[in-house]
Amino acid sequence: MSLEIKNITIRTDNKEVVHDVSMTLEAGTISVLMGPNGSGKSTFTNGIFGHPKYTIAGGTMVLDGEDIAALATEKKAQKGLFLSMQYLPEIGGVTLTSFLHKSYVTLKGGDISIIDFYDLLEKKANELSIDPSFLSRQVNVGLSGGEKKLSEILQLAVLEPKFAVLDEIDSGVDVDSLRKVFSAISKLAEKGTGFLLVTHYNALLDHITPNYVHVMKEGRLVKSGGKELVEDIVKNGFTAFVQ
Repeated sequence: MSLEIKNITIRTDNKEVVHDVSMTLEAGTISVLMGPNGSGKSTFTNGIFGHPKYTIAGGTMVLDGEDIAALATEKKAQKGLFLSMQYLPEIGGVTLTSFLHKSYVTLKGGDISIIDFYDLLEKKANELSIDPSFLSRQVNVGLSGGEKKLSEILQLAVLEPKFAVLDEIDSGVDVDSLRKVFSAISKLAEKGTGFLLVTHYNALLDHITPNYVHVMKEGRLVKSGGKELVEDIVKNGFTAFVQ
């Protein structure tokens, strides 16, 4: 299974900011999208998921033979896509358990009781070495950067998307939380989830070895390849990649 992104162009405020981007995400693999600040990485991820600030002005996103580029955000989620944004919103008054119970039932169907679902959540949290106390916390309210990222990882583990895009998953996260985050990503990839990790930090590559690496500058993909690109980035930085 794959998610084929072909010639995607994204506009905002009548300006084209992402140009003709193509990549293929494969089930069970980890891809990394790198580039300096302001290179268009977050615009690309937010745009393909339907953020109202952005418009897909061209290109396709083919999943299971269907072009889903024009679908609403919630429809893309129902098809099996997951986005962890760089800046996570707080949802006051809603516990993580309640939030995920509703999402789980909507995505997977059936009628699992909240008590049985809590047991499932607690088991998943323990498997990922995540404190089960998260389950009674309000979504992202009062959480540190690392706690927010761990909450996202728990959501991933429970909802089991086909493909997950994680924007700056390593930003503002302490070392102990980073280990848990990347351990969980590796386990989920082994179970079949395809990942696109978006970052401008080379340090991410100290924790995980990607199958594919893409480099973005000024809204364009300027280089794609395997993990060998990592050495070029570490040695020469992004200035070595020209359009």
